Amino acid sequence: MLEIIQKSYLLQHWEFLVLFMTIGYFVVRLTRKEKKNSNKRSNDDEMIARDYRIEDDHGENEADITPALEEIKMIPYRGVQVKLAGGADEFYNLMNDRRSVRKFSNKAVDMEVIKKCIHAAGTSPSGAHTEPWTFCVVKSDEMKAQIREIVESEEYTNYTQRMSKQWTTDLEPLRTTYIKEYLTEAPYIIVVFKQVYGTRSDGGRKAHYYNEISCAISVGILLCALQAAGLSSLTTTPLNCGPALRTLLNRPINEKLLVLLPVGYSTDDCEVPSLQRKSIEEIMEVY
Repeated sequence: MLEIIQKSYLLQHWEFLVLFMTIGYFVVRLTRKEKKNSNKRSNDDEMIARDYRIEDDHGENEADITPALEEIKMIPYRGVQVKLAGGADEFYNLMNDRRSVRKFSNKAVDMEVIKKCIHAAGTSPSGAHTEPWTFCVVKSDEMKAQIREIVESEEYTNYTQRMSKQWTTDLEPLRTTYIKEYLTEAPYIIVVFKQVYGTRSDGGRKAHYYNEISCAISVGILLCALQAAGLSSLTTTPLNCGPALRTLLNRPINEKLLVLLPVGYSTDDCEVPSLQRKSIEEIMEVY
């Protein structure tokens, strides 16, 4: 046995064998990791294309492809005609006064004001002018109670099971919980749905490109309009409530929940966190 060991080249140079095996091990690991990352990037690209409806539909006959919009006449545009008296400074001051409110008074809010604010939200730009949004205004006390029940049930599970410890810890200074009194206190709840696709006049599906981004921009305009009207609100994104709320409000299958906004006047004893917003130097880069 000793003679065999002495004559064995591999055993005599075992340190090189170990080195080569170690290098091979790490090469295999790096190759597998790169392949996994490549697959992940591919899956991410597919997901983005699917969500934003920008991928080619190779199964569709080119002869059947028609524009979602009819031929549009181009008209002259003379630039902005309606301006705030105080310009950008006035708009900044108006928006800087906006806060997320969780205590609403029972003071009545004119529905016409709500309509006008939503009308303003509808001026938002959208991918291929598809306008993929639906604003559901809930004023019924019974339905608001049902919405609150759905949201609190899911939020309890979110806070106790789904949300990470870091997430709930980050929320502690804001003193938010799964209890959502404002859903029944606010005069109105605006439930915003994004339309992931539409319907053409021939009955076929109409792609809604960048539907989530388009709807998010429209919600931003809605918040500005509500603030200009002297109304307070709160943007909430209750996890896992979409299907139940869509069923409650009898919305079609192509609509998915985006955000939910209680709207009204704040109470006299309303308090908000003493937060500081980032300075312009922290949020802007000039090139």
